Amino acid sequence: MGESRTTAQDLVTWRYALLLLVLALLCLVLLARAVDLQILHKDFLQLQGDARHLRTMAIPTHRGMIKDRTGQPLAISSPVESLWAHPANLLDSGADLGELADLLGVDREALMQRLDDRRDREFMYLRRQASPAVAEQAMALGLPGVAVQREYRRFYPSGEIVGHLLGFTDIDDRGLEGMEYAYESWLRGTPGSKRVLRDRLGRTIADVEQLREPRPGRDLQLSIDRRLQFLAYRELKSAVQNNSARGGSLVLLDTRSGEVLAMVNQPAFNPNNRRQLSGNAHRNRAVVDAWEPGSTIKPFTVAAALEAGIADADTILNTHPGSMRVGRHTITDVRDFGKIDLTTLISKSSNIGAAKLALELPDETLWNLLAGLGFGRTTGSGYPGESAGALAAQAPRSSVERATLSFGYGLSATPLQLAQAYAAIASGGELKPVSFVSVDEPVKGTRVMRRETADALMAMMEAAVEPGGTATRAAVDGYRLAGKTGTVRKSMAGGYSSDHYVAWFAGVGPVSDPRLAMVIMLDEPGGQAYYGGQIAAPVFGQVMAGAMRLMNIPPDARPDEPPPSLTAMRGEEP
Repeated sequence: MGESRTTAQDLVTWRYALLLLVLALLCLVLLARAVDLQILHKDFLQLQGDARHLRTMAIPTHRGMIKDRTGQPLAISSPVESLWAHPANLLDSGADLGELADLLGVDREALMQRLDDRRDREFMYLRRQASPAVAEQAMALGLPGVAVQREYRRFYPSGEIVGHLLGFTDIDDRGLEGMEYAYESWLRGTPGSKRVLRDRLGRTIADVEQLREPRPGRDLQLSIDRRLQFLAYRELKSAVQNNSARGGSLVLLDTRSGEVLAMVNQPAFNPNNRRQLSGNAHRNRAVVDAWEPGSTIKPFTVAAALEAGIADADTILNTHPGSMRVGRHTITDVRDFGKIDLTTLISKSSNIGAAKLALELPDETLWNLLAGLGFGRTTGSGYPGESAGALAAQAPRSSVERATLSFGYGLSATPLQLAQAYAAIASGGELKPVSFVSVDEPVKGTRVMRRETADALMAMMEAAVEPGGTATRAAVDGYRLAGKTGTVRKSMAGGYSSDHYVAWFAGVGPVSDPRLAMVIMLDEPGGQAYYGGQIAAPVFGQVMAGAMRLMNIPPDARPDEPPPSLTAMRGEEP
């Protein structure tokens, strides 16, 4: 019996030892595995784990704000949410995608097919820049692999009032047109980046580290005054509608600095409505389209004569009998003005008077002056797609070309070019660079004519706005203004049209201390009135009146000067 007890004790001892040995071996195996995982293969396993769950994620940043000269916002970027999905995770979850498809406004089968076509990807947009309500409802569905991403969308508080000037951005907030495109590198920010930890469903569960700080875009302050922009937009739109015109443009410049204070076109477009962004609707025609400027060139013809010394303010030109032959062509006035001086040439807009001056000038004199004023080249404003217009590469030699050039045929100009040229007259003969950005320092111009010549032109153009001139409808009570009308037959296939016109008015004010230069162009007016003095000059008067009040420019009219009479408002114009 004692021997049996000893055998049983030995068996227990052996089993206990075996158990301890097994436990020791297990511990050794676990220790070896831990060493293998934590030391020998740590880098590889860490890399594999990070590849599955650690991601580098962009941190979006907003685009710089565009402001007017007073600091009012013209373009801002607002945060929006974009819905995205991990296609494989969403499909493999087996979730019903019917509600999601309804929320996105797409067919369920089409959504399933899109996801299946991108199964090998880890990211797919479901809806870019969704409304907050849609994003919230989509996330409330709790679908695996569906998430939201912060983005920014561009908004334009003034809508179509600034559409052509500012342009617009694409869905990725990159500038595509206008000032948005011109200053893309300035306005666009630099996105940041961070490393995040995601679960198997693609959801971000923790931020690991920030790799790069996001840098917002820089704000841009334009020379535009939003108040003047609205005023110009309202008056131009009214003129285009009332005269059934095909379109129109208006440019308003500060004559001292060359800053663009307002620039509008009709028809306009709203950059907030991207469905309208098709065809040529967004083209800024005041900068990129050119037309023959017609009689608005006559003051420069007179300037060339004054500069060359072949005429002065008292020079008399005989325009009788109201027509003249130049080569095989006949030049006519609206009536026989008889003997006229240079002031009458401009105030009555005599084609014959301008042609006679041009034919007396040396061949290159007028051409050189027009080239010096910027015709035939861009203004240097930096606006994308700006047109240089057209001016012959060399001075015209034939008498017909010289004569027609004197009253604005045979060259083309944008409204911006013409406004810059008139601003040169207003600034005493200095051509100043055009700027769409606010200018702080005084601007030095290039002298293109003597101050005496510029002052003489101002007095002559003032007569065009006074009773008896062609532009009396441009007059503003209390202010002395100067300007020139123009009415041009449009160039068509086979020659000039007999019933399609472009109406112009270019002017400056106030005469005693010129601050503003403005050009209005109306393309193909469809009503019975089509002269520049009838339909473009009134726009000048309305906008100039409001602009001088808004800019606190004091009246400069002579105390004994009566307002224009209704009979004098008729004027005459070729």
